[in-house]
Amino acid sequence: MALLTSLSLSAGFSEVDAKQLKTLQAQGVPVIDIRTPQEWRETGIINGAHQMMFFDIHGTAHAQAWLQALSGIIKDKKTPFIIYCAHANRTKAVGNWLVDKLGYTHVYELTGGIEYGWRDLGEKTVKAK
Repeated sequence: MALLTSLSLSAGFSEVDAKQLKTLQAQGVPVIDIRTPQEWRETGIINGAHQMMFFDIHGTAHAQAWLQALSGIIKDKKTPFIIYCAHANRTKAVGNWLVDKLGYTHVYELTGGIEYGWRDLGEKTVKAK
């Protein structure tokens, strides 16, 4: 957890900016894009992000399937990871649920999502798989 301390990040659910995301990702912290496949195609994704849709285009949550996919990446509820969506609205709901209801201890969201917290700052995306 020295990584988290070095960036003054707290336990629970909180935000990271683009610079912190890049630093954490370079040190092995997984980044997960919870948007829909259509959104991935339209705007691209952050390089190296896992594409794991949580809500479909109708707003229906696919929580059980998402948690199963998450378990392939996050083996322990104390493992830090970062989630992002378009504007950080969906990640607020998902992040709070993961921490408050399921006991994850280090969930972070990209401030402003990929639109305001990444692309609007001039950060690049890559084509979705």
